[in-house]
Amino acid sequence: MLSRVAESIYWMSRQVERAENLARFLEITLGIVLDQPENLVDPWEPLVQVTGDNEWFAKKYGEANAQNVVQFLAFDTEYHSSMLTSLRCARENAKSVREGLSSEAFLQINEFYHFVNDSVAETITDPTAEFFDIVRQHALFWSGVLDSTMAHDTGWHFANLGRLIERADKTSRILDVKYFNLLPRVDDVGTAVDDLQWSALLLAISGFETYRREHHLMDIEKVVHFFLFHRTFPRSILSCVAGADASLDAIEEVSKSGSAGAAKKQMAALRHRMSSTNVKEVLAGGMHQFIDNLQQELNQIGSSLNHDYFNISTTT
Repeated sequence: MLSRVAESIYWMSRQVERAENLARFLEITLGIVLDQPENLVDPWEPLVQVTGDNEWFAKKYGEANAQNVVQFLAFDTEYHSSMLTSLRCARENAKSVREGLSSEAFLQINEFYHFVNDSVAETITDPTAEFFDIVRQHALFWSGVLDSTMAHDTGWHFANLGRLIERADKTSRILDVKYFNLLPRVDDVGTAVDDLQWSALLLAISGFETYRREHHLMDIEKVVHFFLFHRTFPRSILSCVAGADASLDAIEEVSKSGSAGAAKKQMAALRHRMSSTNVKEVLAGGMHQFIDNLQQELNQIGSSLNHDYFNISTTT
């Protein structure tokens, strides 16, 4: 496979996943705003904080209110990681590898982009959780079409790799937002308000029903374990890392390079660390530090992927 084709497929998938997860961020925040008591901390500033682009946001928008944050994360074409920018880039990458996609997959990503682009004016003035739920449904539909109509060969593994690395990163950010920002008082821990917010976050990763089947009550330690270490739920970080590692195995096997690249070694090491760490260790050592380290490792893996597979002129 040509490195430019692998790179386009990888980023196409990663960018669609990014758009879906931003929709999940905004959907859950709009829902929390409606359901929480008025005296709880405003939830919009944390969404800006987790992007790492606080200064950029402050310079352009100033106040982190609902309208500004929705425009920033969803529709700002000047912001490199907004939902609309991500979908625009994903569609351009899909165009460049159209011969490697089914007609259904290409039409779906095109329709997805136009739905969001055509909704900008209306949604900025009146953002609703329902709109972002529809965005999420578009993303799920596209993923299903891609998986059902694309041969699960090297190209698919690059798409899966991009999807799961992005998903692991964004799942960790959803958890980070909750753990440090949504509860302003220790007194709220264990209350109905606390349960409501944890339930909402489980809904944000489509994990509420799975969690409830395994655990009857909301418990912080069990919810954190679900987000980080659940072995079979497809949006847990461990599951994402394991799936990405399996796709890298398949890619390495086809490349027949003779020795594993840096990305493969780093991914295998991360998978081992996630598999051998328990939630008590995470909470004792500091949730934020654990997530920050995880995100740095995922970023390093992304850089290594570029070096190992994309930043070359020969075929693999």
